[in-house]
Amino acid sequence: MRALVVSNMLPDAAHPERGSFVRDQVAALRELDDLEVELYEFPPGGGALARAGVDLARRRRAAAPDIVHAHFGLTALPSLSAPARVRGLTLHGTDVRHPRTRRVTRAVAHSVEVLGVVSRALAQELPARLAGRAVELPCGVDVRRFSPRPRREARERLGLDPGEPFALFPADPARAGKRHDRALELTRAAGVRLAVLGGVAPERVPLWVNAANAVLVPSDHEGFGLAAVEALACEVPVLATPVGIHAAALAGIDGALCAPFALETWLPALRACVLDPDPRAQGRASAERFSAVAMAHRLRDAWREALQRAA
Repeated sequence: MRALVVSNMLPDAAHPERGSFVRDQVAALRELDDLEVELYEFPPGGGALARAGVDLARRRRAAAPDIVHAHFGLTALPSLSAPARVRGLTLHGTDVRHPRTRRVTRAVAHSVEVLGVVSRALAQELPARLAGRAVELPCGVDVRRFSPRPRREARERLGLDPGEPFALFPADPARAGKRHDRALELTRAAGVRLAVLGGVAPERVPLWVNAANAVLVPSDHEGFGLAAVEALACEVPVLATPVGIHAAALAGIDGALCAPFALETWLPALRACVLDPDPRAQGRASAERFSAVAMAHRLRDAWREALQRAA
């Protein structure tokens, strides 16, 4: 089976982390013996979107793949110009919620045979006709890259004080829905430093996660909730709001809190992590349920079923 994966999250010097979850999924797909997978990435923006459509139409005429699968609703537009037996699309959240892209996303979603969503909660935000055929197809976490490491070693590699506790906000503070303001309010109340991720190369992110006393994910909404699962894979305590797949991933795990954001609830949990010189959350097994490899098998099976229906 030959597949072309299309992403509008080409990284650059300012945003080396952009689109890393799609690249992780493609790497996992390429490990499956019965797949030949090509990744086509282009940068965000209207001009790049138009150029991608022209480029895909030119380069795929000679050898059409069995399936073309796009990530994010707008990306599906240029992917339609590439010939294929079956088309797929994974929705991630902003494409469903953003007022400028929601209408386009819903329109193009009707034209694909494999409609993926990164969580069941996200499917519930779609019109009933689309929600009924949406399949849960998150990209998953690279649990080999995100694995437990000694906290002191991670801090030393990052040039941090090995004895200073800190909490990590695993997103760009400029992304309003991630709620950096809540994380800042919480850490100020706890008297602990807050580090943020933004413009950090993907290969260094696991070091930051392992170095932290706790990872804070106080988001208003999440399509999936990748950062929380990455923390669980590293067995680092995580405090998260009940959005995306947080409730399912964090349920019953000591060292993890999943609750609406409120200082009276979150502050004692963070203080416990700060007072412990080596706090841990036994979340590795939960994270492995959402590994990139496990999710690659799920996506491959969805493609195969669609191709069988189209035969």
